[in-house]
Amino acid sequence: MTTIQSSLGAFSVSLAVKDLAASRAFYQKLGFEPIGVGDGKNFLILRNGITTIGLFQGMFEKNMLTFNPGWDATCNQLPQFTDVRELQRRLRAEGIEPATLADENGTGPGSLVIVDPDGNPILLDQHV
Repeated sequence: MTTIQSSLGAFSVSLAVKDLAASRAFYQKLGFEPIGVGDGKNFLILRNGITTIGLFQGMFEKNMLTFNPGWDATCNQLPQFTDVRELQRRLRAEGIEPATLADENGTGPGSLVIVDPDGNPILLDQHV
């Protein structure tokens, strides 16, 4: 068995929340602060040190792990990274069929979702 030998990029946890304002207030009490990403109505990204969480109201059914190819832990663009479409090709070659696919013919931003054996969704969301 081979494995994916590329960095998946920055890691965060995306939380499906019922009330964005209540969740924001709760996580701010834990020391998380908004980093200026999000619309404030449906989603908001918060950080505590290098730990990042996304709060998403009405956008996802379940909590999920999120990786951002092309970014480091503080959302700085990496000089070199493996494009999400290449990651998708490698995952499929390993027998992992994404639940949602990135456009194979696209460039730049793209995303895909895979699901682990326990039903946990994993989002690979490239912004660059």
